[in-house]
Amino acid sequence: MTSPYKYDIQPAQHFIDGEFCDGVAGKTFDTINPTTNETITTVAEGFAEDIDRAVQAAHRAFHEGPWHDMSAKDRANLMIAIADGIEKHGDELAYIETLDTGLPITQARGQASRAAANFRFFAEMATRMTGETYPVDNAFLNYSVRKPVGVAGLITPWNTPLMLATWKIAPALSTGNTVVLKPAEWSPLTATRLAAILRDAGVPKGAFNIVHGFGETAGASLVSHPDVQLISFTGETTTGQEIMRNGAATLKRFSMELGGKSPVIVFADADLDRALDAVVFGLFSLNGERCTAGSRLFIERSIQTEFEARLRERIAKIRVGDPFDPKTEVGALIHREHCSRVKSYIEIGQQEGAEVAVGGQTPDSLARGNFVAPTLFVNANNDMRIAQEEIFGPVLVCIPFDTEEEALKQANNVKYGLAAYVWTNDLARAHRVSNAIESGMVWVNSQNVRDLRTPFGGLKWSGIGREGGHYSFEFYTELKTIHVSMGTTPIPKFGMGE
Repeated sequence: MTSPYKYDIQPAQHFIDGEFCDGVAGKTFDTINPTTNETITTVAEGFAEDIDRAVQAAHRAFHEGPWHDMSAKDRANLMIAIADGIEKHGDELAYIETLDTGLPITQARGQASRAAANFRFFAEMATRMTGETYPVDNAFLNYSVRKPVGVAGLITPWNTPLMLATWKIAPALSTGNTVVLKPAEWSPLTATRLAAILRDAGVPKGAFNIVHGFGETAGASLVSHPDVQLISFTGETTTGQEIMRNGAATLKRFSMELGGKSPVIVFADADLDRALDAVVFGLFSLNGERCTAGSRLFIERSIQTEFEARLRERIAKIRVGDPFDPKTEVGALIHREHCSRVKSYIEIGQQEGAEVAVGGQTPDSLARGNFVAPTLFVNANNDMRIAQEEIFGPVLVCIPFDTEEEALKQANNVKYGLAAYVWTNDLARAHRVSNAIESGMVWVNSQNVRDLRTPFGGLKWSGIGREGGHYSFEFYTELKTIHVSMGTTPIPKFGMGE
C-alpha cells in the first residue's frame, strides 16, 4: 500500500538507552491529523515502568557512561552536530510538525530553523560557562563552579513541540545533564524523529531518552521519580500546579513556563500601521496557539473606531485552510477537544455581551478538521471571561481605554503575567508603562522577537523561574563553592582542656 504522506511515518516508539522500543505493557494510542481528524499512526503508551527504565538509563549515563567524562568542548561539538542534523532534515521535520499539529507549513519551517538555532546557541554557551572567585587577602581562595544537576525531566507542550523541545534539550545536554523527555501526547511525532537525529549525531546511549504517554501516568511518574533532580515544564497553569505538588516529596527544582493572557496597549500616538501588523501577526500566527500571544488588545478610545475597522478588514482576509498550502496563514487547531474549547469561549463571549465583529465559526469547506475562523471581539470589557481566561486560539478581544493609568490598571488586572506589548512614540511613556506592567517580558513597538540571550519567563500564574542565555544555566546546573586555604589559618582548638 502506498503511503499517503510525503515522508515515511512509522509508529512512534519510546527511545530508551539509545534504542527505539515499545512499552513494557505493549499499549499504544493514536495520534490524529487535526486537518482531517484521521489517525496518522500509533504511539507507544508509557507508564511508570517505562519511565523507570528511561530514568535508570539516564542515571547510568550521567554517573558511569562516556557522557560523565565528556568535556564542555566535546559537548559543544555534539550540539553543533545535532544542529546540522536538524537542518539536514529540516523539510521532513517541518512536514511532520504540520501533519501532527496543523501549523501552517511556512511557520513550521521557521520552527525547524529555530530548533537548529537553539542547539547552535547553547553549543556556544556551553564553552562560556564560568564561576566566580572570592579571594580573602592571602588567607583563602574561594571559588564557585557550575556542575550539572543529574537527570533532567522535560515535559513539553503540543503547540510548537519541536522548537520547544529543543529549547529545553539543548541547555540540559550542553551543561552535562542527561534527559528524559515526555512529549505532549497530542503531537509526539517530531520528538521521535529528533531522537534519531540525536542518536545519529553521536549522543551516547542513555544521555537522551523519550517516553511517550499521558500526563496522568507517564508524566506523573517522571515528576515523582526519586532519581529525577529537576523538571522543566511548559504548558497549562493548572497542570504546572499539579506537577509541583507531585514533585514536592522529592524536593525537585522546577522551571515553569505556564499560561498567558498578554496585553497589547496601543496609544494614539503610535505608528498605527506597524501596530496593526504586529497585533494581527502576534495573535493569529501559530494558529493563535501561542503562550505569548497578545490576546487582549487595549486601544486608546480616540483611535478605537479607526483601528477596529482596520482590524476587521485585515482579520477577515486571513487565509484559513490546508496547512500544507504555502499561502495558508491559519491552519487547523491541534485537536477536536481543543477546537471545541475555543468555540465554547466564542459562545461565552457572546453570552457575556461582547460582539463578534469577524469570524467565530468553522468554514463549511473545512468542517472535517479542527478549524476556527480568526475571530475578533469588540464591545468587550476586561471583566469578561474571554478577557481573563486563556483561550489559546485565534480569538482577539478589543477593549478601549481613555488614560494611561486606566490602560495599566486593566492590563495588570489578570492572574497571568507572561508577556506584554506597548505601542507608543512617547519615549518616556514607553519606559514608564513597560516598567509598570506586571509581566516577565515586554516588547515596545515590536511583535514577539526572541533574543536567545535574554531571560524568558513570567510572573504570577504564568510561571516560576527563567530560561534563556546564562539564565538556563542557573536552572540546569548546581553551584558548588570550593574553599582553599592558602596558609596556616588559625583553627580553634577544642578538646585541649583537662
